[in-house]
Amino acid sequence: MNAPVRIDLKDVSSFPSRRVEAWKYTDLRRYLRETPAASPPTPIEPGGPFAALQGDELTFANGLDANGQRGGGFTFSGDDAVLRLRFVTDAQATGHQVFVVVGAMEDTNVLLLESYEGRGSAYVSNVELGIEVEAGASVTRVVLVDDVEDAISISTAKVGLQREGRFNQIVVTSGAKLQRFETRVRHRGLGAEARLDGIYVLSDNRHTDLTSVVDHLGPNGVTSQLTKGVVRDTARGVFQGKIVVERGADGTDARMGHHALILGERAEVDAKPELEIYADDVQCAHG
Repeated sequence: MNAPVRIDLKDVSSFPSRRVEAWKYTDLRRYLRETPAASPPTPIEPGGPFAALQGDELTFANGLDANGQRGGGFTFSGDDAVLRLRFVTDAQATGHQVFVVVGAMEDTNVLLLESYEGRGSAYVSNVELGIEVEAGASVTRVVLVDDVEDAISISTAKVGLQREGRFNQIVVTSGAKLQRFETRVRHRGLGAEARLDGIYVLSDNRHTDLTSVVDHLGPNGVTSQLTKGVVRDTARGVFQGKIVVERGADGTDARMGHHALILGERAEVDAKPELEIYADDVQCAHG
């Protein structure tokens, strides 16, 4: 699987431009040419859009948790669990980044409720997640991305999916000045299943890029993906979905779909579905 671009807001050379194939529709270098000033600490009250669903809450405000740390994580085992993971930005023309790891041990079910809550203006947010789904475990990731119109927002998740595991994801977003939500799954097969769905609704000049790569490494794995979008005015929606079936991943069943509705003459949707198949006896389709 092609390695993702790792962005460091302190290093301008790490900002990809349209010359990088995977970023040709989302030219970060065009909008971000220098390192942004660091976002200041800010207090945030508990809550968020998923507050009524209870569970544990982990909040990062301008990249910092309650202890002033720029990273952290939870590992769950045994009982079913709910984690409300909040990334709150309340900043003016500054930037921050954070790294979080969430793990579900064997035979554990985790509901991950993830929210991106934008306040202020012209901020830059860079979030990296590691999600580990162990054998027989299940993670359901529900994501609400609500950035302000002039923000630059990037989120990258790397998911490890082990045998007989389940990973279900639904993303709902309204875009930003430049927004990219990327999910990369290392799929071990052997009865494991991944489902990646998304919805984007864009207006004005908002932009969102939903990119995913699922790499099937073992036999008898299942992946299904459906993304739907609506764009109007001068908004731009991007869907890049790639499924790779490696040698030895026989029996893979992988299907991908993207449907978009364009409601303006100047609105735009770019769709790039891809399949790379190096194994026999597979069922794969995209549309």
